[in-house]
Amino acid sequence: MAARPEGTPVWTDAMFTDVEGAKTFYGDVLGWTFGESSSEYGNYTQAYKGGKAVAAVVPPMPGQDGEPQSAWCLYFASPDVAATAAKIRAAGGTVVMEPMQVGDFGSMCIAQDPTGVTFGVWQAGIHEGFELEGATGSFAWAEVFTRDPAKSDAFFTSVFGYNSKKMKDEHMDYKVFDLGGEMPVLGRMKMTADDFPPEIPPYIQLYFAVDNCDKAVEMAERLRGKKVFGPMDSPFGRFAAILDPQGAAFAVIDLKTTVGDMPEMV
Repeated sequence: MAARPEGTPVWTDAMFTDVEGAKTFYGDVLGWTFGESSSEYGNYTQAYKGGKAVAAVVPPMPGQDGEPQSAWCLYFASPDVAATAAKIRAAGGTVVMEPMQVGDFGSMCIAQDPTGVTFGVWQAGIHEGFELEGATGSFAWAEVFTRDPAKSDAFFTSVFGYNSKKMKDEHMDYKVFDLGGEMPVLGRMKMTADDFPPEIPPYIQLYFAVDNCDKAVEMAERLRGKKVFGPMDSPFGRFAAILDPQGAAFAVIDLKTTVGDMPEMV
């Protein structure tokens, strides 16, 4: 597989206090199976769909203060994680976890944009990232949710060299970023006070593809997940936002069930 262009979403993982519970939940909702946990790397456990790597789950690190809030972390591709960390700092972001090598798998860092959105950077070694994308049970799309879009937009375009287009909609402040091609790689939504209480921090919403959005939501609720929004039809697919039983936010989308015309982007 050729190296993904810098700034392309490349991988995701999440920390769960109850890893076995997370495996049961995502196994039933998204059809994931799980590999052996890697004791050498903090019991990091890869998730698979149809035998292809799609994500990973990991328990908290020993000695971590308090119970961490479970959250999905999206990693962006980089040819040089140290150089990207320097660009993050120069653009006003914060490097939360310094660049580190993870055996032969690759190198990573964790960072925040100036508005508090947490994300990761991944320089691939033998672990190149998603082995399946845009198919049932795999990563389909992601959106930066922030209360200060101007600051966040300037940061991400500076760090990853994105171009941006804004959706023509007077009721919604929504942008997509691309790397010069026709296909966007990331969305950005402004968090409004009406829809997002102040206690919800800025974050990146990950969308996983499903065959049937309504059935995925029903299964999530049966397993003590919580529906936050939807299911709702859109030109991009029928989607819904969910909190898993441990509080990690994600969304599911049926990419085949589309309603309406694609919005104009300028």
